[in-house]
Amino acid sequence: MPELGTTALVILLPAAEPVLAAARRVDPALVRPGLPAHVTALYPFRPADSLDNADLAAVRSLAADLAPTDVRLTEIVTAPGFAAIPAPELQAVADAVCARWPEVQPYGGRFGPRPAAHLTVAMGGSEDTLERVGREVRPLLPLVDRAEVLRLVALTERGWEPLLEAPLGE
Repeated sequence: MPELGTTALVILLPAAEPVLAAARRVDPALVRPGLPAHVTALYPFRPADSLDNADLAAVRSLAADLAPTDVRLTEIVTAPGFAAIPAPELQAVADAVCARWPEVQPYGGRFGPRPAAHLTVAMGGSEDTLERVGREVRPLLPLVDRAEVLRLVALTERGWEPLLEAPLGE
């Protein structure tokens, strides 16, 4: 679990909420509290207590330079402790965010400099549990959404909370 004050930049995908609801029905602990359906653009970002107006302005400016993007979610994949839906249409957005802050390694460098854009459906859980998640989610796919917002979130004592919403292309 990340430390309190950890932040992330995420791309919201509201149409994918039923996917997270399906994972919660299998086991609520698999889905992070306070985080709506999203693709992570950059995690961790900067500690919440170090963010200033210039950082917020930079997030807004970058979002304004990025076009809203249609996303088609078609398949769920699982790996030990993880279930996700690839979102290749959002790779360019994630890449642009990471390029804007090259000093911040996505996922602390655990998955290389260019992690694949994806919607995390479940984190944790046994192989059997994740297979159950897959069985619940597959009938919901494909889903189509339009990514229109870049959100800055921070982990607080109450879970993940929004700090800023920046519309794409505005």
